[in-house]
Amino acid sequence: MTTMSDFTSITASEPLMRELRDRIARAGPITFRDFMNRCLYDPQHGYYTTSPTAPSRGGDFLTSPEVHPVFGALVARTLHELWQIMARPARFDVVEPGAGTGILARDILRWVITNDPPFAGAIRYHLIDRSPAMRAAQQQTLAGLDLPPSAIAFAANLPDTIEGVVLTNELIDAIPVHRVVRRRGELLEVYVTVEDGRFADHLAPLSTPALRSYFDALGILPGDGCYAEVNLDATTWMRDIAQRLTRGYVLTFDYGYEAADLYAPWRKDGALLCFYKQSASSDPYQRIGKQDMTASVDFTTLKRTGEEYGLTTVAMIDQSSFLVRLGIAEGITESQADMEEYFARRNVVMSLIDPARLGRIKVLLQSRSVPTTVPVGFKGEA
Repeated sequence: MTTMSDFTSITASEPLMRELRDRIARAGPITFRDFMNRCLYDPQHGYYTTSPTAPSRGGDFLTSPEVHPVFGALVARTLHELWQIMARPARFDVVEPGAGTGILARDILRWVITNDPPFAGAIRYHLIDRSPAMRAAQQQTLAGLDLPPSAIAFAANLPDTIEGVVLTNELIDAIPVHRVVRRRGELLEVYVTVEDGRFADHLAPLSTPALRSYFDALGILPGDGCYAEVNLDATTWMRDIAQRLTRGYVLTFDYGYEAADLYAPWRKDGALLCFYKQSASSDPYQRIGKQDMTASVDFTTLKRTGEEYGLTTVAMIDQSSFLVRLGIAEGITESQADMEEYFARRNVVMSLIDPARLGRIKVLLQSRSVPTTVPVGFKGEA
């Protein structure tokens, strides 16, 4: 017979819960940022370090590359266009931090090998992930591709210098965030404590003045009574990427909003979401170490940070428009003889461009030291 303790051990990491409780008992409440970091990235018990198949049809959430290889093919077409804009350099880095199981890399490289051998000869694809389990999964996914070993690198850290494209897909929304709440005009931080054996919110003064400075730079505050997430680490990440990119682009796919929308007064509970078995919730204190946690990206700050460190904002568009402009719907007509194939292809397209789901992902293109040409997928967007 299955007991409640058996159920808990399946849906939560008991060792991680004990370590977090012990830390709080010793040192007091911890910031939500530290709590989220341990839940997702603890080396032994974190969600991403122990769940290499999470972004999959049988896992907890579904990313665009998992829907169909056409997504990777269309991204590859954009990379090819960027390579041409850069005058077809002999070496073209594609650096993908948080590359997951390597499905996007596989689909990109398959398109490149099939459609442009000279481009395939120029590409140096770097898959970056801190998790050894993820890196092993990536190597398995990319095994058998007709490329020399030097064309693909699996690493825990970014290259020192990059000439080409830094590509991320749903990475920044998984960077741990601070949480704050505005009460009677004052910003308080959400810490994590333990009450009656359960994790719970604890409100206290800000752990760092950088949180108030973040909102001062935007010129806005969350509405009174509203919770909000602040991703200080995302600004550090963007600064690091900008400093490593000597020439080329940063291409970002992620869920998020401009700051005015993200911190709007009607958004009372913030934009933190948790995912387990492809179901969403807003409770970060259940399924510790076994569920994903994400927070919508503040694209206003992401763009501004890049610009502060020498990047130019080329364009930003929603994924639905991006894929349509690249021709994702071409060739799908009801006159096709095989109606089963028609509906299958139509369902793939709708999954990727549905504005209520994957289609609402934002696609941001930033550049350094390249011509001002706007790629096809972004035409008409600023």
